[in-house]
Amino acid sequence: MTREEKSIAIEDLTAKLAESNIFYIADTSGLNAETTSNLRRACFKAGIKLEVVKNTLLEKAMEASKKEYGDLPSILKGNSSIFIADIANAPAKIIKDFRKKSDKPVFKGAFINNEIYIGDNLLDSLAALKSKEEVIGEIIGLLQSPAKRIISALLNHAEKKGETAE
Repeated sequence: MTREEKSIAIEDLTAKLAESNIFYIADTSGLNAETTSNLRRACFKAGIKLEVVKNTLLEKAMEASKKEYGDLPSILKGNSSIFIADIANAPAKIIKDFRKKSDKPVFKGAFINNEIYIGDNLLDSLAALKSKEEVIGEIIGLLQSPAKRIISALLNHAEKKGETAE
């Protein structure tokens, strides 16, 4: 790779990092062609961009970025793939699902809304994170619940009195 190609690759990675508030880094080495294809397909279906990256280029892209990535550059050893997503727990769920059949991909770290997560031991916690939509749905459900109980109580009261509710 020439210096110019490296520079272009760093600029491209820097732009991708700037656009994303959620990305995971994992080791996908050792996966056979079929499993790699299945992983890419699962990521595509979930709206996740999966890309194998050179550690040094990703590290330089992190340095060039305006965001603070803390200790994430320290995990850039061996094979690294970056999972760029819009939903915080989506890559963790896919990694966890693939790990039911093998020991790869190995989760290295993640950047989620300016928070840094490092270590494979955090994968279950990240998979359990609720998406923004799930949290909003739960809040709406909680807000609707008292109103539904009041309406139900009024309907029951009206039925006991022999009135019809309109």
